[in-house]
Amino acid sequence: MAKRVYEVWQGSNKFLLGGRLIFGPDVRSLIVTLLLIIVPVVIFCVFVARHLRHEFSPYNAGYSILVIAVVFTTYVLVLLFLTSARDPGIIPRKSHPPDDIRYDSSMSAEVGERQTPSLQFPRTKEVTVNGIPVRVKYCETCMLYRPPRCSHCSICNNCVERFDHHCPWVGQCIGLRNYRYFFMFVSSSTLLCIYVFATSAVYMKVLMDDYQGTVWKAMKESPASVILMAYCFIALWFVGGLTGFHLYLIGTNQTTYENFRYRADNRINVYNLGCVNNFLEVFCTKVKPSKNNFRAFVQEEVPRSSMPIAQETETEDLGGDRRPKVEDDLDIGEDLLKISQRRNVEEIDEDIRSRGSNGAPHNTSEVESVLSSDHRALTIGAETRHSSWGRSGNMEIAADVLANSTVTESRSYSTLKESRR
Repeated sequence: MAKRVYEVWQGSNKFLLGGRLIFGPDVRSLIVTLLLIIVPVVIFCVFVARHLRHEFSPYNAGYSILVIAVVFTTYVLVLLFLTSARDPGIIPRKSHPPDDIRYDSSMSAEVGERQTPSLQFPRTKEVTVNGIPVRVKYCETCMLYRPPRCSHCSICNNCVERFDHHCPWVGQCIGLRNYRYFFMFVSSSTLLCIYVFATSAVYMKVLMDDYQGTVWKAMKESPASVILMAYCFIALWFVGGLTGFHLYLIGTNQTTYENFRYRADNRINVYNLGCVNNFLEVFCTKVKPSKNNFRAFVQEEVPRSSMPIAQETETEDLGGDRRPKVEDDLDIGEDLLKISQRRNVEEIDEDIRSRGSNGAPHNTSEVESVLSSDHRALTIGAETRHSSWGRSGNMEIAADVLANSTVTESRSYSTLKESRR
């Protein structure tokens, strides 16, 4: 049965509803974020907004406080959902390295071992952005050259376009396709905190006026307001500071990753288009469609060969029948042996004849012993050829046999000289 893309996904993402929703591996932290938003709002609606329904003229104008709190909270939750449950801009992985790779076979191998080519290709490339060359890196995990501003998230194990950071509070990477919703979520959360804090302070003022008491008495009448004000004050340092920081990043067209990594490099920001155009780029451009169809069926791809054709041909030649090559080498070695033996015998015979006029007649048995030693050397060469059938290094074997035959002839010649003396 054919599987869908999300079922064989190699990243660390979590999928829900048959691949329609994609989350990061730390999606459980999203539950904590939901509780941090929903629980304070519920307390606010029950213990604060409900008591302010009839405190403003006209008589029922106070209901707007409750409605605003509910609608605004729903809006924040929708932004949180759009941030954490969608593709942040994941670049699909490649099933093989780039096409411009090359193989380096210059690596030395030991004698008798097959030489394996190593994969060699540039780890970086230069692309032009706004007329300025920018260096992009190769991702070994995804087997692709990352586009500009793309980075590999070690948590989700994906390459993400315009990677900003991985946010554990939303359980997802923040990238090209969800950065806008992430900023709107953070800024809306900041406004919600301000709204709850301000409304709780107003309720404390109402209690002080009704009971004509002090702040301490009002705090005793509504401890929930005090807790909400303290909670919102602490949360404002986090979400408010984050909102201000990302306003600066948007105005200068930077990402969190770039700001922290290249802060000390003093490099030129080639992506900066001016403050106004930078904001328009983030909020007024159309969100690019996802490059992944997680519900599509997986198509089997024909595996590519990892070695070039020339290398495969050479390997096939080496792995084929090597007996003709071995036989040729042995025949050449045997011919050289015969030529060397024939030359040595002729020199010995000529030397004996030249000495025959001054010394005793040469002994026929001595010549026969020399010839018999030559015959034994030829027999050794033949036996060597049959015993080394199919092995490499045949020229070395022939050289050894040739050396042995030379030693035998030298010994026979020395014996012959001693007997004549």
